[in-house]
Amino acid sequence: MGCLGNVIWFVCGGLISGLSWCLAGCFWCITIIGMPVGLQCFKLASLSFFPFGKEVVYGGGAGSFILNVIWLLVSGLPLALEHLFLGLLLCVTVIGIPFGLQQFKLAKLALMPFGAEIV
Repeated sequence: MGCLGNVIWFVCGGLISGLSWCLAGCFWCITIIGMPVGLQCFKLASLSFFPFGKEVVYGGGAGSFILNVIWLLVSGLPLALEHLFLGLLLCVTVIGIPFGLQQFKLAKLALMPFGAEIV
């Protein structure tokens, strides 16, 4: 399911999701202070392009929490709402439910990406 799911995913919504993460990364990389956040966005864009066969493990400390709060206020909420909307749209059909669940996984990740590890 991993390879086939990733190919179908890329065509049916992964491209839009990944490009939105890349756009957020480009905006964050405009300043030197935002570059670490932008680089994290590019890592998460690769997950957004091909999410099947990958899991997200959450962890982190105080530094991750502070970055997550800043992220949520600046970029996290619009990305999470985009993933939530696409997930609901994909879950309308039975065939789209696995793809909708991947969008929900990415919506959770869009809210708090720092301290998360992709396995």
